[in-house]
Amino acid sequence: MAAAFRRFLSNVKAESFIHNKVVSVTAAVTITRALHAGRTIKLDLAAGFATTLPAATGTAARYRFVIGTVATGDHTIQIADSTDVMAGGILVNNSGDSAAATADFYPTAAASDTITLDASEGAGKIGDWIELEDVATNLWTVRGVFQGVADPATPFSAAV
Repeated sequence: MAAAFRRFLSNVKAESFIHNKVVSVTAAVTITRALHAGRTIKLDLAAGFATTLPAATGTAARYRFVIGTVATGDHTIQIADSTDVMAGGILVNNSGDSAAATADFYPTAAASDTITLDASEGAGKIGDWIELEDVATNLWTVRGVFQGVADPATPFSAAV
């Protein structure tokens, strides 16, 4: 019975599972597991910039991106190469024009590899967030929420 209650003799790291720090970025960045996994990555430049993810290998590493400064330009989050894809989707508030406001779900397509946070299409407001997880070789899952605009468009594309 004592074996079931062994203590760890060193620190246990669970960086891929626990969001334990905020990292502010203000320029194009290549995300790495060592520096960014398990952390909230705050996008803090209004002009927008590109962010590149590492190759998906099934590490279970999670990366949460949050808008920290209102975007006037586009932020993009792209995979490392053309063999990786994204699966999942994002909820975007459709603030309504002629119809009542709704929350629209935008799923990825089979070849989705880029997310564009375009302020004119409903993304890029403070608090908007996206989380990506490296779940298998060549596969990222994605989920998130954008505050939206009237008649937003999908943030996903195949651009890599």
